[in-house]
Amino acid sequence: MNQTTKFLLSPEASVTCPHCEREFALSEGFAKKALESVEQASAEALASLRENERASAERQAERITEERDAAHARALAAVRAVTEQGFKPQLDALKAQLAQIQAQATERAAADRAKLQTLQAEQIALREERQKLQDQKAAMALDVQRQVDARVGERDALIRAQEQERTALEKAELQKKIDDMSAKLVEAQAKAGQGSQQLQGEVLELALEEGLRRTFPLDSIEEVKKGQRGGDVLQRVMTRTGQLAGVILWETKRAKDWSPQWTQKLKEDMRACGAAIGILVTTSGVLPREWPANALFAPHDDCWVTQHSTANGVAAALRAGLIELHRQRAANAGKGEKMEALYDYLTSPQFALKLKAVYDTFSRMREELESERNVTQQRWARREKQLQAGVTQLLGIGGEIQGLAQQELPSLELEPPPNGETD
Repeated sequence: MNQTTKFLLSPEASVTCPHCEREFALSEGFAKKALESVEQASAEALASLRENERASAERQAERITEERDAAHARALAAVRAVTEQGFKPQLDALKAQLAQIQAQATERAAADRAKLQTLQAEQIALREERQKLQDQKAAMALDVQRQVDARVGERDALIRAQEQERTALEKAELQKKIDDMSAKLVEAQAKAGQGSQQLQGEVLELALEEGLRRTFPLDSIEEVKKGQRGGDVLQRVMTRTGQLAGVILWETKRAKDWSPQWTQKLKEDMRACGAAIGILVTTSGVLPREWPANALFAPHDDCWVTQHSTANGVAAALRAGLIELHRQRAANAGKGEKMEALYDYLTSPQFALKLKAVYDTFSRMREELESERNVTQQRWARREKQLQAGVTQLLGIGGEIQGLAQQELPSLELEPPPNGETD
């Protein structure tokens, strides 16, 4: 194979002319173009040389790398073989431990899944229990609301009953006044100066009779005639079989002050007519000095004292006691223990509880009545002031107009002349 010899010349190199032996640089004179060609050829030759050296170096590097990788692979295989032979027992033990750990992990995962299912079941049960509690709470709230509505209804019924009773009493009083004025006009004019205390007592008596007949239709309600001794109203308590269970004597008093003689007379009348119980009915505020605070009814001097608003309730409690006593008498007939049976019942806890329940009801009624009365009195006072102010203004306007018109408008005299004098 032929090899081409390549040489490189520097442009600064000097040459000697063979003819004149003069030295000159290659970059001067006639050799300029030749030098440029030589320079280009030299650059190309240098580049080619460098490329050949680089390719040779790369081929050598690749060969060295391949030999090194092969040696490394052989060394790794030898090391792996030696390692596997030397650590095979340890590897087997590690594999066994790994298998055991995987089994334990599987068991633990199964246990965790079981716990998760248990927790989910407990959570579902807790949600159901919470829903049940919410339903019970809602039912309880509904029950409480129903009880409140029932109590409100009872209170409204009591208020309506009190209002009806008051209206009936006023109506009865008005009717009594009209009847007395129509029948005995002359006698009413003669007694006008004596006041209306007797009339008011008769009205209270009539209202009591009407209330007893309406509340106890089975009983015999008898009016004691005027001038006849024996109280005002006689109530014969009858059982459902038509048997007489006892007698209650009623005495009504409508006065301004309490009199101790009332109970003495009532007890005498009870002995005279054979009544088992005597009840004295008074108006509001007319009570004995030793009366319990805020009490609407209570026993006093071997009698019962109450007000008209609580008379029917007291009668219901005492009437129940007489009927129960009558039953005990019928059961213990011939044993000679009649008074003892009555005493046992009147001192029994059941009788005390009944009276306490009636007393609590009437106490609440009285508090409500007092509140309503205060509100009504305040309203009346405001209206009275308003009316008085209006009348005063109206009289002032009439006086001013009359003063301006002098005697031309006599019809503007709004106030009546004193002592009934007329022009």
